[in-house]
Amino acid sequence: MIGLIVSIVVIGLLAGALARLLVPGRQNISILMTIVLGVVGSFVGGFLGYLIFHKDSAQGFLQPSGIIGSVIGAVLVLLIWLRVGGRSTVRTR
Repeated sequence: MIGLIVSIVVIGLLAGALARLLVPGRQNISILMTIVLGVVGSFVGGFLGYLIFHKDSAQGFLQPSGIIGSVIGAVLVLLIWLRVGGRSTVRTR
């Protein structure tokens, strides 16, 4: 159980860091938010992969396609976060 949690955190950190490198611009998020971004991106990438290819984790969790899906999912989550949730200022006319 501990090994699964550690692997989820490490994969989340890698996927989140790669997503932050791939998306241009400055993202003001912490290391913890990068891990959360990667973990959520892994779930999004896994869900999209299941919808497209109808494969699940029965073939194993740690696969190159799963890591690529995690990064793609993390990029999508980061773009949504920057578009919707990253607003901290109020616009005035």
